[in-house]
Amino acid sequence: MIDLQNLSVSFSGTYLFSNISFKLNPGNRVGLAGKNGAGKSTLLRVIAGEQEYEGQLNIDKNAKIGFLKQDIDFNQGKTILEETYQAFEEIIAAEKKINKINRALAEQTDYESEAYHELMHSLDDLTHQYELLGGYTYKGETEKILLGLGFKRENFDQLTEHFSGGWRMRIELAKILLQQNDILLLDEPTNHLDIDSIIWFENFLSQFKGIVLLVSHDRMFLDRVTNRTIEISLGHIYDFKKSYSAYQSIRKGLIEKQVQAKKNQDKKIKQTKELIEKFRYKASKAAFAQSLIKKLEKIVPIEVDTEDHSVMNVRFPHAEPPGKIIFELENITKSYGDNLVIDNYNLILDRGSRIAFVGQNGMGKTTLAKILVQEIDFKGKLIHGSNVKIGYFAQNQAEYLTAENTLLQEMETVANEQNRVEIRNRLGSFLFGGDDVEKKVKMLSGGERNRLALCKMLMNPFNVLIMDEPTNHLDMRSKKVLKKALKEFDGSIILISHDREFLQGLVDRVYEFRDHKIKEFLGGIDYYLGERNFENFREVEKKQSESSEKPKEKVNLSREFQKEIKRIKNKISKLDIAIKNTEKEIEEMERKISSSETSVLDVNFFVQYQEKKDDLDALVEEWIHLDESLLKKINLS
Repeated sequence: MIDLQNLSVSFSGTYLFSNISFKLNPGNRVGLAGKNGAGKSTLLRVIAGEQEYEGQLNIDKNAKIGFLKQDIDFNQGKTILEETYQAFEEIIAAEKKINKINRALAEQTDYESEAYHELMHSLDDLTHQYELLGGYTYKGETEKILLGLGFKRENFDQLTEHFSGGWRMRIELAKILLQQNDILLLDEPTNHLDIDSIIWFENFLSQFKGIVLLVSHDRMFLDRVTNRTIEISLGHIYDFKKSYSAYQSIRKGLIEKQVQAKKNQDKKIKQTKELIEKFRYKASKAAFAQSLIKKLEKIVPIEVDTEDHSVMNVRFPHAEPPGKIIFELENITKSYGDNLVIDNYNLILDRGSRIAFVGQNGMGKTTLAKILVQEIDFKGKLIHGSNVKIGYFAQNQAEYLTAENTLLQEMETVANEQNRVEIRNRLGSFLFGGDDVEKKVKMLSGGERNRLALCKMLMNPFNVLIMDEPTNHLDMRSKKVLKKALKEFDGSIILISHDREFLQGLVDRVYEFRDHKIKEFLGGIDYYLGERNFENFREVEKKQSESSEKPKEKVNLSREFQKEIKRIKNKISKLDIAIKNTEKEIEEMERKISSSETSVLDVNFFVQYQEKKDDLDALVEEWIHLDESLLKKINLS
């Protein structure tokens, strides 16, 4: 059990959150919600014992805690097996002691001496302890888990630095699983993961019997895993025993009711004050006025929960356009040791291209991005077009920021004489105001580091933008702001992302990375998914995995079966339209509610508003039912 009572955390005298209290019991799977910088990662560090705090924190003393941090920091030079074995600290320590005793025994010549018998006694005790800890089975268990997470046996002796961030995350997940923890603290666990590993992790968490406390901006992941949501907003928490989407709906409804109740209360207070002023000086009504005054004093003002709507301001700088061709690749090949990642790629990318790189982790998306910006060596020929100026947003920003720098110092590393005076204003537009600019980079959350990296990148103009998983760590509002800015950017764009919603409307060409080859789809992300005949990335990437393991034989479907599939698809299409229309109607009604028109709205309006929301819920439920039915039929075929 975890029990927090009146817990507060402050930095330089400013409280990030104060006097928060909640209890977690086994079986609670909690999603921590809130904008970047609200304190979600800090709260995880408090529970993990890595952050100072005020108040009380009680955790069962025998509970084992597994903490998956945003940025995984592996020491270079270790193989996958060696890194994963770090999960077994006690076993490894016992192994070292046993080996030390065995070496000492080998040096003994007097087998009757007291020293020899003491060594033998110590060896017996350690061997028994080693067996109880699982020393004779841990290597087999490690290999079993790694294989289950998608690694191949030939990968085990390869160095971890030769693998992408997603594969490193799987190693960390394997370590956490092997440790058999009671409490899991997970900070952005889906960042850098492909869909196969996300699905595996969802299944693991759904069956986990202990406590899960996680931070994620992946709405689908939260809905599938969590059964409770705790939001941190403006230093306070809001606790709902619901998954993320259900919590959002309830929270919105509560605020709407609070707003309406406050309006009614304010109206009543105003009327009461007017009556008091009207009668307080009339002798015949003085007693009545006094009773109204007492009644007014007893009214407890209704407070509306405040929401933090602040967002960063992103506007990409303009650079002179490049030549017609921005990149030309001839026979590009890249290997990490014996691991071939890119095999003989030939591409020509034109000015104005808006491209998405999609596919499973480890297929070379990030590697090709690093080749385009000439960050790593490779074989083949790469030609940059004339006047190409690149802005590069890397997948792991921690590697591109200096931890000991303050935010001002970090920005000054890319400033020039013309824009140096603008640094504070630029930081302010990315929500780093006042004393925040004197913070050290290492004190920032993952989302704040991403905002800083974006701010830093925008100091100088570019006409080609390459972004590798830019939405990692960003909250929902920040993602919307970034997407809007990308739509307005007049240069060329290459985006690496698993986020379908983010990519919609941003790209007009998709390159799928698969089996060391690139396949081009001349259309947006929806066109790509339609061509692959899947509804979302979950099915696309899962299908890739399945097809690489065992090719499916083509099946001739009956005419009746094809008609049934078509009928369901037509229904789903009609429901899509109905859902969009209903959502627009609800949005329009909500605009009226939030505007000054509210005072003239009658009871029937709110009845109709609720009916529309009920209609939307019914449409969505029917859509989900049909979608599941369609998937089952396709899978059975």
